[in-house]
Amino acid sequence: MGLGWRGAGGTHRKRTEESWYLLVTLMLLCGFRKALTQTDDGKSVYFWETGPWGRCMGSDCGPGGSQSRAVWCAHVDGWTTLHTNCDQVQRPSNQRNCFRVCDWHKDLYDWKLGAWNECVPVSARTFGAPRLFTCSGGEEGIQTREVGCILKSDGSPAEDAICEYFEPKPRLEQACLIPCPQDCVVSEYSPWTSCSKTCGTGLRNRVRSVLVPPLFGGSVCPNLTEFQSCKPGPCTGPEGVYSLRVGPWSPCALPQTRTTRQVKRRKGKGQGLRERAGVKDPETRELIQKKRTRNRLNRQESPFWDIQVGYQTREVICMHRNGSAVGRNLCTMRDLPLTVQSCVLPKDCQITDWVDWSPCSKTCLDPESPRGNRTRSRQVLQFPVGEGAECPPLEESESCEPQGDGVPPCATYTWRTTEWSDCRIDLLLSQQDRRRYNLTGLCGGGLQTREVYCVQANAELLKYLNDLREKEKASRPVENKLCEGPIPNRSQLCQIPCPIDCEVSPWGAWGPCTFENCDDQAAKKGFKLRKRQITNEPTGGPGNCPHLVEAVPCDEPSCYDWQLVSLDQCIPEDEKQCGPGTQLPQVQCVNSNGEEVDRNLCSSSPAPEPVPCEVPCSRDCVLSDWTSWSTCSQTCSSKTIEGKQMRTRSILAYNAGEGGALCPNSSALQEVRNCNEHACTVYHWQTGPWGPCTEDPSASPLNTSLGGRGSSDGQGPCSMGMQTRKVICVRVNVGQVPPKKCPDGPRPNTVRPCQLLCKRDCIVTPFSDWTTCPVTCDAAGNAVKKKQSRKRLIIQMPSNGGQDCPEVLEEEKDCEVPKVCPGFRWKTHKWRKCQLVPWFLRQNTPGAQETCGPGLQTRAVSCRQLDGTQADISECLKFAKAMPAITQRCQLPCQDDCQLTNWSKFSSCTADCVGVRTRKRALIGRSKKKDKCKNTQMYPLSETQYCPCDKYNAQPVGNWSDCILPDGGKAESILGMKVQGDIKECGQGYRYQAMVCYDQDNRLVETSRCNSHGYIEEACIIPCPSDCKLSEWSNWSRCSKSCGSGVKVRSKWLREKPYNGGRPCPKLDHINQVQVYEVVPCQSDCNQYVWVAEPWSVWKVSNVDLKENCGEGVQTRKVRCMLNTIDGPSESVEDYLCDPEEMPLGARESRLPCPEDCVLNDWGPWSRCSLPCMRTSNRVRMAYTLRSPSAGRECPEMTDKEPCSLNLNCFNYFYNITDWSTCQLSPNAVCGSGIKTRMLDCVRSDGKSVDMKFCEELDLEKKWQMNISCVVECPVNCQLSDWSAWSECSQTCGLEGKMWRQRSVVQASQGDGRPCPLQMEQWKPCPVRPCYRWQYSQWSECRVESVVCGHGMRYRNLSCFVSDGSIDGEGSLVDEELCSSLELAVDGDKQITLKEACTLPCPGDCYLMEWSDWSSCVSICVKGAGVEFGSVQVRSRAVLAQEPENLQLCPDQAWESQPCTVGECYEYKWFSSSHLNSTRPFIWCQRSDGLNVTGGCPPMNPPLDNSSCDPPCLMPKSFCTEAGVCMCEEGFTEVLSSTGQLDQCAPIPILEIPTAGDKKGDVKTSRAINPTMPSTIQPGRTGRTWYLQPYGPDGKLKMWVYGVAAGAFVLLIFIVSMIYLACKKPKRPQRQRQQNNRLKPLTLAYDGDTDM
Repeated sequence: MGLGWRGAGGTHRKRTEESWYLLVTLMLLCGFRKALTQTDDGKSVYFWETGPWGRCMGSDCGPGGSQSRAVWCAHVDGWTTLHTNCDQVQRPSNQRNCFRVCDWHKDLYDWKLGAWNECVPVSARTFGAPRLFTCSGGEEGIQTREVGCILKSDGSPAEDAICEYFEPKPRLEQACLIPCPQDCVVSEYSPWTSCSKTCGTGLRNRVRSVLVPPLFGGSVCPNLTEFQSCKPGPCTGPEGVYSLRVGPWSPCALPQTRTTRQVKRRKGKGQGLRERAGVKDPETRELIQKKRTRNRLNRQESPFWDIQVGYQTREVICMHRNGSAVGRNLCTMRDLPLTVQSCVLPKDCQITDWVDWSPCSKTCLDPESPRGNRTRSRQVLQFPVGEGAECPPLEESESCEPQGDGVPPCATYTWRTTEWSDCRIDLLLSQQDRRRYNLTGLCGGGLQTREVYCVQANAELLKYLNDLREKEKASRPVENKLCEGPIPNRSQLCQIPCPIDCEVSPWGAWGPCTFENCDDQAAKKGFKLRKRQITNEPTGGPGNCPHLVEAVPCDEPSCYDWQLVSLDQCIPEDEKQCGPGTQLPQVQCVNSNGEEVDRNLCSSSPAPEPVPCEVPCSRDCVLSDWTSWSTCSQTCSSKTIEGKQMRTRSILAYNAGEGGALCPNSSALQEVRNCNEHACTVYHWQTGPWGPCTEDPSASPLNTSLGGRGSSDGQGPCSMGMQTRKVICVRVNVGQVPPKKCPDGPRPNTVRPCQLLCKRDCIVTPFSDWTTCPVTCDAAGNAVKKKQSRKRLIIQMPSNGGQDCPEVLEEEKDCEVPKVCPGFRWKTHKWRKCQLVPWFLRQNTPGAQETCGPGLQTRAVSCRQLDGTQADISECLKFAKAMPAITQRCQLPCQDDCQLTNWSKFSSCTADCVGVRTRKRALIGRSKKKDKCKNTQMYPLSETQYCPCDKYNAQPVGNWSDCILPDGGKAESILGMKVQGDIKECGQGYRYQAMVCYDQDNRLVETSRCNSHGYIEEACIIPCPSDCKLSEWSNWSRCSKSCGSGVKVRSKWLREKPYNGGRPCPKLDHINQVQVYEVVPCQSDCNQYVWVAEPWSVWKVSNVDLKENCGEGVQTRKVRCMLNTIDGPSESVEDYLCDPEEMPLGARESRLPCPEDCVLNDWGPWSRCSLPCMRTSNRVRMAYTLRSPSAGRECPEMTDKEPCSLNLNCFNYFYNITDWSTCQLSPNAVCGSGIKTRMLDCVRSDGKSVDMKFCEELDLEKKWQMNISCVVECPVNCQLSDWSAWSECSQTCGLEGKMWRQRSVVQASQGDGRPCPLQMEQWKPCPVRPCYRWQYSQWSECRVESVVCGHGMRYRNLSCFVSDGSIDGEGSLVDEELCSSLELAVDGDKQITLKEACTLPCPGDCYLMEWSDWSSCVSICVKGAGVEFGSVQVRSRAVLAQEPENLQLCPDQAWESQPCTVGECYEYKWFSSSHLNSTRPFIWCQRSDGLNVTGGCPPMNPPLDNSSCDPPCLMPKSFCTEAGVCMCEEGFTEVLSSTGQLDQCAPIPILEIPTAGDKKGDVKTSRAINPTMPSTIQPGRTGRTWYLQPYGPDGKLKMWVYGVAAGAFVLLIFIVSMIYLACKKPKRPQRQRQQNNRLKPLTLAYDGDTDM
């Protein structure tokens, strides 16, 4: 085996002989050495090197630039040397002129792309040598084209660099596919025909047709006819050898001469008429004149027709069976056919030159918009007559762009919008619940809408309404369809700010009796006031809050008074140790608000006197100090109610027998006094709401009317105005009282300034143009009255007293009806006299008569409008139906002919289906007496028909339509689009099913025949969507904490789940129930509930010595939990509401001092521990001596101290922040902006929440934001447009027509809004209309008049058919009147052909059959590969022969093909079966659709001589051996399938390289063959022979070439090493080298066969 490659340097071969390696190595080494040493004067080893050309530089654009490059001298080894070492003569230039490209050259130069050349196989392009191979589907190829840079103006070539500056050079080649040759495929033979003769020797024929024509060099079609001789029997008499043959008609020609007799006769006839006319009276003359005019109109004098009646002749020849002509006398003479007849001299259509092009329909400049059209026309000078050439098209059009300098730019259209409507909450509420539609006072998130309309965009109006001040400047609306691009939103979410309600604190305590005005104290009457503060500022200022001051009249008012702060210690008189004494009061001067002021202001009031007191002596009774006065039991007093307050004291020690002062009785331990003695007559000022803002008469008038937007919201201020309100004095629980009852000081204002809003006038667009008036005509040709309308849109609504909108926004008027309905029709005039062939031409014809026989008559045709007025003939050519015939054959009856009248009309029917109707005609003149005319079989005088059966049958057809609501038919406006209000989308509707009506013959008729309007209606229900329904909010829960910050919760529960596309529920919770929670923080006042302790009870001494009434004892008191108010504890509540840790002791044990003992008062409060808490600090409490002890006795410690211990008696405090609440909306809002809140909580170090004052006293930092804004998404339902108008019917007739209508999403659903329905389009059936069409009948047999053979005519009829429009509906024949409204055309072909020449073969003729039907459409494709080369269908004409002797005279068979669409892709396979009586199998080719064919299957070779193989050997390159086994030819190997059968014959590899080529078998091969072997290319065949291709399709070396080169280099090194080793140790390396040589071929063969 050998490995070889081809390259530019020749061929290098590897040999197995060691000497060859050595020789090559030595030669290479020697050659390299010689190259190094060879010189030529020392300079041949140096050469010039050049770098790439640089950028083209220069000051001017164009060819004046220059570019340079580097040039240097290099050594052959690659290093750079001095310039002087290289030959200076050969030095390349380092500069050259160039074309400097500038940006504006882009418009001057462009790439010119040539056409793609023929597809060349890749293999042929790479190696240039064609080869033999088998094609499979197609072969990969490459096609190239020329690409060059040109100057656009004249197409002259330019440098590629110019175009490459702007755009990369387009590709020069592309991949392509070369289809395989497609052999001709023909069908199976038809059955044999009967013998062409009844006796003697004849022929039988069988024919086949072409199914697929030969394509891409495939084999030609085989014979389509097969002949077989036949001998029915010997002839008893002489065979019919001769027959008459009629030749074709000669061209129409005029007679050579016209006799002067005819001319004279015409002249004389005219003079006679005139002479006779002169005799008539005037009335007769007028009648004659009218007749002449009518005749002149009927005569063909139109300039468009030049009809000349001529004649034509034909030959009648007697023919022998062998095709030779013989004398006519040998033929049996019958009635000879006409050999001369009248004809119309053919005239070709003559037309004028084209007129100039009409102006372009596009009159403006805009490259984006579609191009316009221009037309030109030409007129007919001469219409075609007879067989003359038809007229070419009389009008042509082409696309165009307007030319010239003054062409205006095209009108562009853009969307405009009206201003947004006011924000409305009820739109959202009504989407949720219709009952909530009319709620007032709503706020929060809402919807606002606007209308969108289309206008012509002009530069002056780009500012639109920003500068709009006059309504005349608004743009006129145009049809919506003119605007493109996205439609602006027609609705959007908006926000109405929720008003903040005023919140006030509880009332404060009543103040002292004070003057109204302390500066004016003349009045003796005063007031006691109580106040409250605003805790939450409301929207609109404090004027919307309730009254903040209440007043009560009082006597003896004062503005300033002394306030007792404390009493000093009791000091006995006369400096005694005990006994009566006084306590000095510590006071301060305060005003009516309780604020300390200068003491001098209280000088008018006497200062408080010292308070008498008593210091008990050692044996006296000791009492505690008085407690503070309790809160007043009433806020005011009346005759029945008085306010009381009390204070108490207790006994601390009893007196010592008789020597000391006695203790008072229990009543003296309590004091009660009256309080709040003022009457319960409370007054306050009450304010009404502020009135509207009105102009201030004192201010200058500035409130001018604004058309446009004054500010961003269009509500800008124009000037200052004023507002007033009513202020009255009110007595609580009584009503209005005179103002003097209320104090003047806190009286609210009645007037305040305000901003006057600008007036805004209504702005409307101008009226749109009137809608077009389509002219429609009824069946009678009268124009139908229509209406046209125009409308305008409101852009800005009026506000603040601006000008109102006009009432008329839409106008309507009747269209102008044209007097004549547009339309044209042909008018036919009377037929002229029948013209015969001149007598001198037919006088030699047997049986001819001069004044009778067949002839030709003509008539005039003119163009009329529908009202009958004359019109130009070109109008009818454009708009009318096909032109009626202007010539017809006619017959002038001879004397022997039978003449009959025309048929009468059919008689009327007396009864449908069972009756008959008749029509009659009669013989005329002498015909009545002729016997042959009385033959009623030849000349029937009456015809009878059954009366038509008017029985009709109606039945439904098709599916039910969608359910359609009855009121949903309002179509979208063509001007303006807005969000519709409540569109009914559910409820009861109707669905429709089409009705079809058939007559008694099962033919489709109009549905009105069945008394039906075309539909069956059936009520249906579109279920209404039901939204998710939740309960109302529950009540708020109690605050989770009784002290400090907690949370309170409220919730909603699911009442009803959604269905039918209703608004969805919020997410489900863990128990699968929808539950919506709202959580808000709450603050509980830690002093809301307080413990109240009553005074201690009298001591109960527990020791034995009760005489002294001292010693150990017990005191008790009642402790209650009470609700705390501003006026103090008010009522008892449950004890659990108070803090149990704070509960005072209800009993105490202590020692009751004995007489003469020291008595201290109760301990004072503990001092505060210093913070932070530390064990080193202490807290103390103090007591002082109330009774000094007697001599010898001492007082106990008056100071008590204990260490501060954290969380026992000392606490640290810090703030704690709660979690955010849920988003809180105003009570009147359903969605939109809200706030989230959180609260601070003061927490003790033991974790207990305490009153905020503990943290506030420490001034702790508050670093948290307590409120943030939030949004509750508004649930917006999906908004849909109106339904569009119903579309045109998808079919103009038939059973399957449908009408559609659509709607679109205007506003997608948002949040939890109701989603859009899935049904965005609806359909309903069209009324069933019969499909009428013109249809040809089958061609008749070829008719030759009264002769056997020759040139004749065949005919077919044009009939009206009705069908149901389905593809397989054949149709039924109906009256032609039903097709009268249709254009005269068959399958779109307006050229109606009802007769054509044909040839009836004479006995013995060999002739072509008629064309076969078009074959089915076949795709030229590769099955399974997805490659297609188009589709084609074919028809063919086979040859038929009757005489064996005439076979050599047969014409060639013919076929023709045409492209088609949607062809089927077929496969062709060999099939075989064994006959019962034969050992040889029957083999045939079958197409994948089951059709047996000839051609298309792969070739089978060699021929099946030994056919004993089962199954037969059908694989290419296979044959059957004598042993009955399928084997492959020489050079191919067998590849077996999994069942052991031969699957394919694969080429035996020479050099095997695994490829991905053929995946059918287990062998992957690519063969290298002798490159000099001649072969031919057959692209794309399987099993093709490859060269080893070092170059890929891109011209680059393939990767394996590098691998081989690297292997060769390694081998070279290896050889050199072997040489070296051989010189050193000659024996062992020699043996090793031989072993290697022996193994190399095996290794190579194994490597090449790795896949086997």
